[in-house]
Amino acid sequence: MIDESPKRFDRIVAILIQLQSSRIVKAQELADRFQVSLRTIYRDIRSLESSGVPILSEAGSGYSIMEGYRLPPVMFTREEAGSFVAAEKLMQQMTDKTLGAYFTSAMFKVKSVMRNKDKDWISALESQILVRPGQVLFNKNVPDALELIMESIAEQKQLELWYQAFEAEEPGQRTIEPVGLFHENNFWYVLGYCLLRQDYRQFRTDRIAQIRRTNQPYLTAHGPLEQYRNKESNWEEKTRVRILVEKKTAKYLQSSRKHYGFVEEKSRGNQVEMIFMINGTDEGFPRWYLMFGDVAEILEPEYMKLRVHDLAKKVMANLELPELVPN
Repeated sequence: MIDESPKRFDRIVAILIQLQSSRIVKAQELADRFQVSLRTIYRDIRSLESSGVPILSEAGSGYSIMEGYRLPPVMFTREEAGSFVAAEKLMQQMTDKTLGAYFTSAMFKVKSVMRNKDKDWISALESQILVRPGQVLFNKNVPDALELIMESIAEQKQLELWYQAFEAEEPGQRTIEPVGLFHENNFWYVLGYCLLRQDYRQFRTDRIAQIRRTNQPYLTAHGPLEQYRNKESNWEEKTRVRILVEKKTAKYLQSSRKHYGFVEEKSRGNQVEMIFMINGTDEGFPRWYLMFGDVAEILEPEYMKLRVHDLAKKVMANLELPELVPN
């Protein structure tokens, strides 16, 4: 028996919208999105075809709509448009200025097709949502960094970067073939194939001093971003660090520990054992440890104990008070 419920109708309309929004859509993507079987998707596609929608089927690829076919503008529900308000705030603060401006322009178009009462509902939300990034995400001299990186990925063209490595005094020039972008630990990164190093590297966007598009096509065919992110742990030699922290303090470290290579934790009475995998040259971990070192203990490796000890000695030297001269 064919299901003609409102739920099925909504799903068919949503499938049509998705077909209009992409060049090719795979049946499995639709099945995963709506949590139905492939057989159900095939039936829904046939219903659209019966209604006069010119759907093209490409064996092994998916479905597409014939070029030039368009329905009238889609109306957003008030709740859908409301979600865009939060997205706009995030885009303005968490991406570069150029992409933020593009999204603001798109929001004007969204609002233009809404009913007046829904526009008032959206306006009431806009002034009550605030986003404040915890870090500087982009160099002020490259306000269009994300735009150029995304353009490079889409067009498969190389980029030139002047990149300020952490240990270098001046930015160095690199030519890269960007593979993808990701946001992690409050920073944006571009992962790309570096022609200088002849290997995949990641670059933090706030350390990009200059960026320039080129007309040089990619020399290599690259796989999905996640494929290289999974290999990231092999790019640099990692060191295993174990520490013991008092339980009452450990709970306050949960939000910050992930930035320092946290892997797992184990309960040990009134203490918590934490395990980290850090880069051998990373100076961040010992400095972070000093924040709570009075209620913690380093179990291994020995060199980490020595590094923290040296830092603590320098802190004490800087805090040394002058001797009081008696009257």
